[in-house]
Amino acid sequence: MEELEFFRALHRPGELLDIGAHDGLLTIPFARLPGSQVHGFEPLPTAMARLHAAFIAAFGDIPPHVTLHPEALGAEVSEAVLTLPVLDGVPQEQWASITKDYAEHRSVTRQSHRVRVIPLDSLDLRQVTAIKLDAEGAEQEVLEGARHTLTRCRPVLSVEIEERHRPGSTRDVPALLASLGYAGFYAHQGEIQPITSFEAATMQVASPDPAVFAASEPYIFTFFFLPSETAEADVRRLQRAR
Repeated sequence: MEELEFFRALHRPGELLDIGAHDGLLTIPFARLPGSQVHGFEPLPTAMARLHAAFIAAFGDIPPHVTLHPEALGAEVSEAVLTLPVLDGVPQEQWASITKDYAEHRSVTRQSHRVRVIPLDSLDLRQVTAIKLDAEGAEQEVLEGARHTLTRCRPVLSVEIEERHRPGSTRDVPALLASLGYAGFYAHQGEIQPITSFEAATMQVASPDPAVFAASEPYIFTFFFLPSETAEADVRRLQRAR
């Protein structure tokens, strides 16, 4: 199941958050869902520029129901260095992270940008129905800074979690969300599986070096989290949508 398929199947009007929006692969489809108020978060300046351009190409301007935020999200208000590796002269923007500096990888050079970090809770959003989160190892801090929002609004989430970015994250992030009343799942072989059946040692093996592209088969890194009070019904809706 792709992330967009997940969000379309469970769509409810309200505030949809794309955290790590990059070029707008999900942000723009979010903006086309009925009754949506979209917040896209992208701290990398080059990606934010392309995100703006993508919205202008798609809508003629930034629609009034879309807000684009240049900040990174985290556990508290701060500043951080956003680092991305450069491989053969090409910036690997999909690896941009505020939790890693890539100094140990001699195969790459690096670019860095100082960015402002804010907790999601500081925005005091009241109608969040869906969150996509891809923060290259900073997922734990983003969710720590979103505790009140998650407790108040009970959105559905897709979270990209990778051991190569942060060892132990496939254990720690689901544990944090479980403490907030969320059940975790992933899609594999056409079925929605409980996260308790996920095994990082066999289902998510890859090098943390941006120059090394080999990965296990399967390589599962997108996880879906549903409020426990609606999880059973939501899974049935997802299964019908496949």
